Amino acid sequence: MPWEVGRLLLQVQWVPRDAGNPELMDDAADDDDDELSDSSEEDDSYFADPTSGESVPVPRLADEQGYVIRRSVLEEGTRPEYIIPVGSADGVWGMIKRVGRFRGEGWFALWKGLLTFCVHDALFSSIQPMIEGTIRSVLLPNANVFQQPPLYIPVASHMLTGFILSPLDLVRTRLIIQSHVPRYRTYTGPLDALSQILQFEGGLRGIYLHPHLLYPTLIDHTLRPLVSLALPGLLAGYLGSHISPDTHPFAWGIAEFTGNCAGLLITLPFETVRRRLQAQVRGRAKPVRACVEMRPAPYNGVVDTIWHILTEERSDLPLKAKRLRRPSKASKGKQVAQVVEEEDDSWFRNTGLGQLYRGLGMRLGASAIVFLLAVVSGGEERDSGWAEL
Repeated sequence: MPWEVGRLLLQVQWVPRDAGNPELMDDAADDDDDELSDSSEEDDSYFADPTSGESVPVPRLADEQGYVIRRSVLEEGTRPEYIIPVGSADGVWGMIKRVGRFRGEGWFALWKGLLTFCVHDALFSSIQPMIEGTIRSVLLPNANVFQQPPLYIPVASHMLTGFILSPLDLVRTRLIIQSHVPRYRTYTGPLDALSQILQFEGGLRGIYLHPHLLYPTLIDHTLRPLVSLALPGLLAGYLGSHISPDTHPFAWGIAEFTGNCAGLLITLPFETVRRRLQAQVRGRAKPVRACVEMRPAPYNGVVDTIWHILTEERSDLPLKAKRLRRPSKASKGKQVAQVVEEEDDSWFRNTGLGQLYRGLGMRLGASAIVFLLAVVSGGEERDSGWAEL
């Protein structure tokens, strides 16, 4: 579960492209200390003539209620206390450590949504075979039970099961992203989350048929089984025409592992889009106070989400805040050199492509572990069989 929490938080975390702009990371705290240390210089700056050519401090922008407008997600003074700083985790393990060490979350926060995850997983593994058997008996009533069904039957069963259990997946996402601090929590548990979503976000029709939830669910639960079932067979055809799990288990394992890795490049972006759309509320519901940075403006669909991620966000994590210190008033009239490191203006840094593949390394590692376990267990079964003979 901690790996699921870390991966999901990375997927929904919003990292704007201008987050690393040094002009937006001025050391405002040092400026405030300088102003408070010398009141006479503050008076001089207050009555300074703007036409004299001397620099006049510019006040920070504020909203209608008087709160200072946040200029960058890396500003410490304007960041809410329940949000984990951006750019400190470049992978799932890094996010796990940040969540555990963050004051507002803690190590117990790595098991948020555990009950909902277990219920969803148990129901999916129970309902999906039943639906597949029903579809098979209706469409192929005279087929052999031991015969491999057509590809569209298991894909359709996964899609229907994912659609039926999509409210539980939505609740799990909301419970994971919300702050662990009690006074900032939106939901007290899975039942409260489900009741609030039904009450404020359109009822059963909104939770099932809203375009921001329906289309990502159908795409996600169609692509994943389609890729996982079709790609290994296609790759095995290139390795040899007679490769099967029974006759060539090692070659089939390689084809399955390669197909899983290639399939992640197709399915992971749509999974990220689905998590982003699940995180934002609809209707009359209040926004969830998430423990990571979220996009201020809502997304308007699958294509809109992919477009804004690619054009608005950046991929080089972790971000390192580079503070640009303004010259103090004590050094007034003197030339103070400001040294700012120039960042590598690479193509990958200026696109959000990496944001669509957060958690890819963890998925690849899991596929490699499954492949190795299959090879080892397969070898043991063959040895035990020969020992019996």
